[in-house]
Amino acid sequence: GDPSRPWNWFSINTRSEKDGSKILDYQGNWRDIFQNWEALAHAYPAFIDSMVYKFLNASTFDGYNPYRVTKDGFDWETIEPDNPWSYIGYWGDHQIIYLLKFLEFMEDHEPGRLEHLFDQACFVYANVPYRIKSYEDTLKNPKDTIEFNHESDKEIHGLKERLGADGALVRNDQGDIHTVTFAEKILATVLAKLSNFIPEGGIWMNTQRPDWNDANNALVGNGVSMVTLSYLRRFLYFFRNVLAASETKNTHISSELLVFLNGVSQTLSRHQHLLSGKINDQDRKHILDGVGQAGSAYRTQIYQQSFSGSKQAVSLDEIVQFFDLSLRFLEHSIEANKRPDQLYHAYNLMTVNTDDSVSISYLSEMLEGQVAVLSSKYLSTSDVVALLDHLKKSQLFRPDQYSYLLYPNKDLPGFFEKNNLPKTAVEQSTLLTRLVADGQADIIEKDINGVYHFNSNFKNAGDLSAALNELSKTPYASLVAEDQKRVLQLFEDTFNHKAFTGRSGTFYGYEGLGSIYWHMVSKLQLAVMECCQKAVDDEENPELIKQLLAHYYDINEGIGVHKSPALYGAFPTDPYSHTPAGKGAQQPGMTGQVKEDILSRFGELGVLVKNGRLGFNPCLLRESEFLKEVTVFEYVDVRQQTRQLPLEKGSLCFTYCQVPIVYTLAAENRLTITYQNGTTSVGNELSMDQNDSRKIFDRTGEIVQIQVQIKASTVSAE
Repeated sequence: GDPSRPWNWFSINTRSEKDGSKILDYQGNWRDIFQNWEALAHAYPAFIDSMVYKFLNASTFDGYNPYRVTKDGFDWETIEPDNPWSYIGYWGDHQIIYLLKFLEFMEDHEPGRLEHLFDQACFVYANVPYRIKSYEDTLKNPKDTIEFNHESDKEIHGLKERLGADGALVRNDQGDIHTVTFAEKILATVLAKLSNFIPEGGIWMNTQRPDWNDANNALVGNGVSMVTLSYLRRFLYFFRNVLAASETKNTHISSELLVFLNGVSQTLSRHQHLLSGKINDQDRKHILDGVGQAGSAYRTQIYQQSFSGSKQAVSLDEIVQFFDLSLRFLEHSIEANKRPDQLYHAYNLMTVNTDDSVSISYLSEMLEGQVAVLSSKYLSTSDVVALLDHLKKSQLFRPDQYSYLLYPNKDLPGFFEKNNLPKTAVEQSTLLTRLVADGQADIIEKDINGVYHFNSNFKNAGDLSAALNELSKTPYASLVAEDQKRVLQLFEDTFNHKAFTGRSGTFYGYEGLGSIYWHMVSKLQLAVMECCQKAVDDEENPELIKQLLAHYYDINEGIGVHKSPALYGAFPTDPYSHTPAGKGAQQPGMTGQVKEDILSRFGELGVLVKNGRLGFNPCLLRESEFLKEVTVFEYVDVRQQTRQLPLEKGSLCFTYCQVPIVYTLAAENRLTITYQNGTTSVGNELSMDQNDSRKIFDRTGEIVQIQVQIKASTVSAE
């Protein structure tokens, strides 16, 4: 977590206070811990099981995650009346894409491991004292949807004092810790998102916290995320294929979750005929009602009665069919959110209308939306190239830094341009006309220039509603009843509060207007790298692959490490949060950009793991990376010994799991493995078998060097 932020409180213990011995410890915000562990997993692959267990066992039965994770358990935000920084809520997309990256890694490194877990009841639910309100209450006020249960908070802390971390786990109605299968944990995560699915809009952000990008935090409640929907598409597509290939036939899930699953499945099944065209606002509301009420009923039952402990068998074929159906809805929404400029919407706005319908409106283009749809693995290679072509031509490109803004820059209206009401709109309201004529200024007033303004004390529509309610107790009551909706609509038309995103739409720093947010640029680079790898694996048209590679390195050139200090505005090798318009890089820190860049670098080097085999396909690597002269490479091996390795001109060296890997260009491919006992193994295939790969992943020290001779035509001359 970022220690400069006043609401973060961490104590990382590295040495024992008693004897000074080394302590292995960690604490951090959920997203900071797990995003950095994603990169760490590549250096310590054998830890992936523990990472997955830690992730899943700290998530809740209603499909979300707490705020902080520590070696000793997890923690949550609490209500603190005297602390202006205190707030509660569940973040949006973290439990989808962060978990998925771990699971993809696990399946690549140890095929079949996930299938082995499907029906293993060795997972638990975190007991967080939040109570998500009913679907009906959420519709009424989607910005106030979670209550803090002080009694439950006190009870959980009491149990933790007596039992340790187990005291913060959900128990069934017999008082036992409720254990569930891996399949149930996955379904709980998926259903939490699908229960907030708004067709052609995205995933409704109604748990008081935004998605990953909290610069858009004011979208909570009204916002609908195509970002989370795109990641959910990738999540379901991955599991659909893993489940379909499984030899396991059934799994067991809690009876209460099965009812939830059936409710969502039946709703989608009843409305799948709508996927043949555009979905209207009434049908959109009907689908949201069905999935939302199913989720609400499930949560309420557990909040009031807990789990019964009863489990029911579900066939994996049924889950595959459900995922297939869900994928059709998600992909339909992705297509519906393709913009005329060939980019994709990131966040939309939902409005619940009086005619029992839900309408969708759109915000400006955002870099985050392009990253998410590229990461979804839904687009074809030609679609990816077209998107990247148009992205470079869009308002998101910032030429001076040769990189991309989070959102298009815009000029905000000055003070004297705000709160000016059109004369015609005022005259259409009998109430407003009468109030002005009577000199009653509680709602509206007319200045000396004849311009109308709302009461300047109003902060939002809630203040206006309160003033109208007070006015309804006066002789103006009949006019208030007649014009209240019209006046509230005029307020929204004037200020457009519904489209207010937060600091991204008002600040000039901190991911605000005109800002490059470097982590998102690196996320873009990683997403494009994944698209490059997929295109190569699928043996796509070589010209398309060439265009993709060009886009990758074009984005790469904009990253700070490739710039001069004068252009970057800081030391280029240091990670910084953002670069506002007219300034250099700001807010240094160990940002998530570091993680993305580590992963991208392994991709450039062509390090691949598939089917449990470590392989090398450096199709992204450039010839200019190879040494121009003889040198010595110094590294630390798996036994923590400092070693030196002489390198020839025309070679390149890096370590993977602390084993040195030396690339050289040659006429033909060849892989040479050197073992600790002095023997070698030579082959023409640039991938290792599962047995040798496992020695690398487990860091056994049995393999001391890997020599990779690469056919010169594999790498780029540029």
